[in-house]
Amino acid sequence: MGIPVGKLCLYTACAGVTPRHCLPITLDVGTNNEVYLNDPLYIGLRQKRIVGKQYEDFLEEFMQAVVKRYGQYTLIQFEDFGNHNAFQLLEKYRNNYCTFNDDIQGTASVTVAGILASCRLTNMKLSENTFLFQGAGEAALGIANLLVAAMEGEGVAKEKAIKRVWLVDSKGLIVKDRPKGGLTPLKSVFAHEHTPIDTLEQAVKEVKPTAIIGVAAVPGAFSAEVLRTMADLNKTPIVFALSNPTSKAECTAEQAYTTTEGRCVFASGSPFDPVSLNGRTFYPSQGNNAYIFPGVGLAAALCQAKHITDGVFLAAAKSLSGMVDDADIKKGLVYPPLTKIREVSIQLAADLTKYLYDEKLATHTPEPEDKLAFIRSQLYSTDY
Repeated sequence: MGIPVGKLCLYTACAGVTPRHCLPITLDVGTNNEVYLNDPLYIGLRQKRIVGKQYEDFLEEFMQAVVKRYGQYTLIQFEDFGNHNAFQLLEKYRNNYCTFNDDIQGTASVTVAGILASCRLTNMKLSENTFLFQGAGEAALGIANLLVAAMEGEGVAKEKAIKRVWLVDSKGLIVKDRPKGGLTPLKSVFAHEHTPIDTLEQAVKEVKPTAIIGVAAVPGAFSAEVLRTMADLNKTPIVFALSNPTSKAECTAEQAYTTTEGRCVFASGSPFDPVSLNGRTFYPSQGNNAYIFPGVGLAAALCQAKHITDGVFLAAAKSLSGMVDDADIKKGLVYPPLTKIREVSIQLAADLTKYLYDEKLATHTPEPEDKLAFIRSQLYSTDY
């Protein structure tokens, strides 16, 4: 229960969501871990995991029960589902329930926000970048698809936007007809015509990305060679080492700044201390989902949103990137300080409230004229 409780704590702490409106739930479908099954102190369901139709029927019963008990506009956030189930359940329920998957959509939104802010440091349009991912799981695919949508927003055709995105998984660069296989339908969208490449180092040299994004929890994946190549290819390379905890980071802030001679835009999933180099101090950014999901949830709940579309998360990314002020940009930061998270969440919720009404996704009536005042009037307060 630690994960759902922790997430709901962030809804209240970051966005002022009333605690009594939050319910943490863990769906226990068993475990295939023999150590747990044989542990007399294991408190989970002592059976093998259910799969297939039995699993799907269980999830369907849960979703229907939530709506029956709490109403059609109850926000249901999915967290920590395996890749296959995560995408399958999102596609199944996204148009019939008020739901989202934070691992896919929240991660995508906060990353795209950081990339949009990075463009102010690189002086490049989003669509002028080439993105290379270390990883091709739910986080990578969520980010990749939202980047494509953002580039489409700049007027780029979807097919051309897709060609700007490359992924590396455990079998190497994802390309068409890869001899090693492993191409799922979701990965195949980003499989381009290219000779097979086995390593990230070689992929960086061949693809020549302007940005590398690590989301596969492979420690040290952004090696000195990878970082040096990025520095050789780009005046201001973008390096997002987003895996966490710190022990899983693709590289440290110090490694990134030192190897690129302080020229990179760096963000990580875990916090890093400032780095001093050649008389300058560099401030690493932390791409934390807490910038996104509390504000999204607050807006969706108060507006009684029918659904939460990918457009909501793109709007959230744009809103968040716009809150990075010039002083932060000069420090190399691509996110607002976490110390401002409450105000960031409130402003994000206000911006999304406007988006939800504009897109006919909000059902709360009447539509509030002053969106920001409406949000502030509904916040939970500990003052008494």
